[in-house]
Amino acid sequence: MSATEPVERRGALRASLSLLRRNRDFRRLYLASVISFGGDWFLLVALFGFVMRISGPVAVGFLVAAQEIPFFVMSPVGGFLADRLDRKKLMVASDAVRALLCLGFLLVRDASTLWAAFALLAAISSFSAAFDPAASAALPNVVDAEDLGAANALNGSVWGTMLALGSALGGIVAATLGRDAAIAIDAASFAVSGMLIAGVRRPFAEARESAEHPGVVEATVETVRYARRDHRVLALLGVKAGFGLGAGVLVLLTVFGERVFHLGEVGIGVLMASRGVGALVGPFVGRSLTGTNDRRLFGVIGLALVVFGVGYLTLGLMPSILLAAPAVAFAHLGGGAQWTLSSYGLQRVVPDRIRGRVFAFDQALITLTLAISSVATGWAADPTRFGARATAFALGAVAIAWAIVWAWLTTDVPRATLIDGCVPPPELPAPAAEPA
Repeated sequence: MSATEPVERRGALRASLSLLRRNRDFRRLYLASVISFGGDWFLLVALFGFVMRISGPVAVGFLVAAQEIPFFVMSPVGGFLADRLDRKKLMVASDAVRALLCLGFLLVRDASTLWAAFALLAAISSFSAAFDPAASAALPNVVDAEDLGAANALNGSVWGTMLALGSALGGIVAATLGRDAAIAIDAASFAVSGMLIAGVRRPFAEARESAEHPGVVEATVETVRYARRDHRVLALLGVKAGFGLGAGVLVLLTVFGERVFHLGEVGIGVLMASRGVGALVGPFVGRSLTGTNDRRLFGVIGLALVVFGVGYLTLGLMPSILLAAPAVAFAHLGGGAQWTLSSYGLQRVVPDRIRGRVFAFDQALITLTLAISSVATGWAADPTRFGARATAFALGAVAIAWAIVWAWLTTDVPRATLIDGCVPPPELPAPAAEPA
């Protein structure tokens, strides 16, 4: 097998376990993600339940927007920093600041202090806008080329795993020990994540040209030009952005758990955990279907988006949480596969020196559409308007419609990939040196 072909002869799960065993540095990154993601869901389940009780679904929608919009606004800066600064130091510093900010949620006690929750989520999200693109851009440098697919499957699955475990345990902790315990666990998770990342030995970026010092605006313009040049990049950016329009599920699952099934944080935790189960399995299933040299990558991404939509159409019909949970898990088989494969495709085709900016642009688009979807979902799910079940139908329909539109708009990309595979393009020309 060619050293540049990232397709394992072993199954996706076996290849992933082998990578964890062989690569110490990736193992530390993976463990950092496990701990950090788990802590996040401890906090969010408790926070969503608290906001739902004192205000309602519209406030939950705005809470998600308070998390997503700052990420969108700060993403160009985060991508610029990820390609300009030492990525490892940037990630460690972001974790340290987020740990301190997380403790601020201890001050949110009632409706009069609810504003602080919005402000704190916005601040944490701003630092995540630097951390996340740096992490995505660094991954191809921390693993060998032939292990990149397995690494992405593992990263996608750890999000699902800790969503499942963190949501379920977070709901129990919030219901039994209170919100303060969940907040403390999340703050500690950021601190431990930073310590693990600090111990990684492999470089997080290739050597950079000393003459390359574009400003934020220039770097953003260059990113857009690069995406226009490679239609595969446009397609990979577009699918996740469109997926966000149907992904107001944080609000929807909160409403189902609290007001449809009347189970409070436990109900929210169960539905979030079901989402995590699907997101855990989806990346491995998607990875196994892409074929040699990822020739079916784009076709599988489109299919995954349809599966996501069908799952939420089904959720709208479920009379109990025992039946709703499998529908949510099925939806996120597709959601997890789509998310992981589109990120993997960008890592395959985008060169290192611009990769942080491209991932920042990618994540900015998804956070913007997710914020819009969350606010719209909170408004529509209110029982005085359309209600939770009709909103679930609408979200599913939006996802399926976008899958059809995306497939139509990108017809040339899957056809070319089926013939040639997902091979990297020629290197992007470096900018001219600054005049003396």
